[in-house]
Amino acid sequence: MDGYYNTVHEIIRTGHWITDSISKELKEYDIYEPQFNVLRILRGAKGRPVSVNTILEQMVQRSSNVTRIVDKLCTKGLVERTLCPDDRRKMDIVITKEGSELLKKLDKKVEGFHKPMMQNLSLEELETLRLLIQKLKGN
Repeated sequence: MDGYYNTVHEIIRTGHWITDSISKELKEYDIYEPQFNVLRILRGAKGRPVSVNTILEQMVQRSSNVTRIVDKLCTKGLVERTLCPDDRRKMDIVITKEGSELLKKLDKKVEGFHKPMMQNLSLEELETLRLLIQKLKGN
């Protein structure tokens, strides 16, 4: 049982270390990891409007304050929010040109963080690790 708990603890610590480190990398742009994640989701929508619920479903770390994250990104001019024409209770969210341009810079910062670690494991080891994590989750 100790081996299981030690392994899960290490996975959790590693996940937090990665997200905290990415937030530090993005701090100079006044962007934090959850905001970066929302921008990436919106870029992936390729200009199609996305709802808050869709963003929440796709987030790496699901957060109950997605609306607040979107509000901050709107204030910064990085996303736009409009009423959904089909359902006035929903908001349609899209990334702006400014958001897309900033995201390109952020991608480079995040890649710079990950690049040194990419040399620590071979492609085969990475695949094994991914499969073991999926197996642990029961997927």
